[in-house]
Amino acid sequence: MPTNIILRIFFSRCNVPESVVMAAILRKYIVVGGGVAGGYAAREFVKLGLQPGELTIFSKEAAAPYERPALSKAYLFPDAPARLPGFHVCVGSGGEKQLPDWYAEKGIELKLETEIVKADVENKTLTTNKGDIYEYGTLILATGSTFLNLADFKTPGADAKGIYYLRDIGDADKIVEAIKASKGDEAVVVGGGYIGLELAACLTMNKIKVNMVFPEPCLMPRLFTPELASFYERYYEGKGVNIIKGTTVTAFEKDDNGHVSKVLLKNGSSVNSTFVVVGVGARPLLAPLKGLIEEEKGGFKVDASFKTSNPNVYAVGDIATFPMKMYGDSRRVEHVDHARKSAMQAVQAIKAAEKGEVVDEYDYLPFFYSRSFNLSWQFYGDNVGETVLWGRNGAAASESKFGAYWVKDNKVMGAFLEGGSPDENKLIAKVAREQPTVNSTDELVSGGLGFASKI
Repeated sequence: MPTNIILRIFFSRCNVPESVVMAAILRKYIVVGGGVAGGYAAREFVKLGLQPGELTIFSKEAAAPYERPALSKAYLFPDAPARLPGFHVCVGSGGEKQLPDWYAEKGIELKLETEIVKADVENKTLTTNKGDIYEYGTLILATGSTFLNLADFKTPGADAKGIYYLRDIGDADKIVEAIKASKGDEAVVVGGGYIGLELAACLTMNKIKVNMVFPEPCLMPRLFTPELASFYERYYEGKGVNIIKGTTVTAFEKDDNGHVSKVLLKNGSSVNSTFVVVGVGARPLLAPLKGLIEEEKGGFKVDASFKTSNPNVYAVGDIATFPMKMYGDSRRVEHVDHARKSAMQAVQAIKAAEKGEVVDEYDYLPFFYSRSFNLSWQFYGDNVGETVLWGRNGAAASESKFGAYWVKDNKVMGAFLEGGSPDENKLIAKVAREQPTVNSTDELVSGGLGFASKI
């Protein structure tokens, strides 16, 4: 029986009006968002028995889903930079590279450069910016986040030419061109988090003098303590990066051509620069379903299978506020690891429900990492309680290995390691997962990585 007829029968059983069905393009599954989560959802659907014509993926981007972390790392390298098709999903987790032809071969409709502008959850329809109407059986929202723009904060001059942000490959290409056009001018990186650190490293590798500006007292304040951050600050300064902390950008001056020429800071100082990159955070993209399904903590509230308050709609990745089983609360996590795993969880739950089965609830271990220069760190768990550093006496060396544990109520809640091997990183992940009891923090200081090896 043709797929469209099967789908008409399916929708009739769901009490969808015939007039709506006749006007819409019918799909059993629709994924809105062609980023990391969208690509991993596609792979999981195929793995679990997707039939040709059942799935459509909508993406605002021009490229098939790719591993977004590459953009702030290898994509900007001066030598042998990463380029597509080299980092299409799912190579970031060791899987098959899903080139654009892969989707067609699997019978998946991949609608690039297409945005959903209207949603009707009652009739289960989506309208694109091109005027097409699609009817879904099950919808997965994987719209991710977008960068915070200084223009949103009404920063004077934030609309100047020469100010860049990084979220997609188009943004990365603009930064690459700016790097090529740079003639010894100093650059300003606004922000001291992940994006700021990785972009500052890449620009420095391209022989550009970098000034990092951020309001917090140290780098990566959401994770690093001042003691932990001090190593990275010294390391970056040793590479020639000028760190300006504890202040914010108040305005940008422009030249006669509307190009940025100077960055004015709240502390009264300024930096002459024609090249500015901003990384001050992100916000989840809830449109076009914002207000149509229940929200919590800045995202769509979902259960352990990523089902929203609407039984036909799932939300994954950055936009999902989900039950964090390990800690007994609900959280929204912006990270590629969660984007991958939550997408897979949602698809598994959808396919299981079709057979009257259920999947195990999502049991996520928070994971964050970064790579810049010759540095590479990983963190697992929850950074709550007392921070216990180990190995810091030798941390002035460029290739030193050191770490930290976070202890609350005599339990190790989080673990951090700089310079670890894959096996060593697995050890600290196990510590964060099992939350071992410690009688004294002295055993963590003296044991270091050895403590993790005994768990």
